[in-house]
Amino acid sequence: MPTFARTVLAPITVEVSAGALKRLPELLADSRISSGGRVAVALGPGLGESIAAELDHLPDATVHTVVPGSLDSAKELTKRLRDDHRVDALVGIGGGKLLDTAKWAASDLGLPMVSVATSLAHDGLASPTASLERDGVSVSYGVHPPLAVLADLDFIRQAPAHQLQSGIGDALTNLSAVADWQLSHEVNGEPVDGLAAAIARTGAEAVLRHPGTIADDAFLATLADALIQGGLASSMAGSSRPCSGGCHEIAHALEALHPGLASHGAQGGVGALICTWLRGDKALFQELSAALRRHGLPRTASELGLTTAELATAVAYAPRTRPGRYTILEHRELDSVALERHLTEMMHELD
Repeated sequence: MPTFARTVLAPITVEVSAGALKRLPELLADSRISSGGRVAVALGPGLGESIAAELDHLPDATVHTVVPGSLDSAKELTKRLRDDHRVDALVGIGGGKLLDTAKWAASDLGLPMVSVATSLAHDGLASPTASLERDGVSVSYGVHPPLAVLADLDFIRQAPAHQLQSGIGDALTNLSAVADWQLSHEVNGEPVDGLAAAIARTGAEAVLRHPGTIADDAFLATLADALIQGGLASSMAGSSRPCSGGCHEIAHALEALHPGLASHGAQGGVGALICTWLRGDKALFQELSAALRRHGLPRTASELGLTTAELATAVAYAPRTRPGRYTILEHRELDSVALERHLTEMMHELD
């Protein structure tokens, strides 16, 4: 019998630990990414200045400070690096916006990219996508995923609480996204990559049931693992399906109709709760509700700063943000009046 196997596009090295940044030269050499440490380092303003002062263990690195988060900034970084033929790889050190900017630039140049996360706001530290602002609108670009991923807990534990809460919401959305993917398979025959779904779901379940908080390194390591698994699942599936369903449609709708309410991950967590309620999975609904409450994330319209009617309108609008992606929102085909009734009932069930 022949033996079949798949090739998975995954990081060569993943490390989640305190002091991970200090071991970067060793990682670059051991992974054959850059034996001499001739790398470009992309940093953001603010925290980037203190990080730059700690890069004496990479004496041959060239440091580039960028204002991250936009396509223009990614193109500017590309322009700076294009003529530097000494560079073996691009190392992005920072939060999600910085890493997305570095991923885009590295992909445009065909350079290996190393992701060093100093915060955990979303699964971008290992994903094959980069969300960048273009003409005032956030656009998701396909990029090559990082060749190595580090999450340094020394920096992560100092990150603002709202960034870590966003990462928790983003990780938990995988549970709803995978359920939507399976629903589309049952209704429309859309193929489901079982391994990608299992990896995304496993990381999310670890966060869902972990008793710790963002004050605990053990919980932060679990959260980092879950976000890395989400990025890996998307690479395996060749799309964001394992991590993005009706939950993220609701987050995008809220951003379009009511910008500035909360982080994308926090809004995605509310979206996951709503989709789980509409799906009728009462057991998971209670677990999600408890986890969101435990970590200080919003669960209701009022906690987002909206009326129930406003939230219902956003949920009704949500499918327009990803046309063609089948989720529980498309399946139920509820108008804003019916959704307002469902949201009112849902809030009565919250713990």
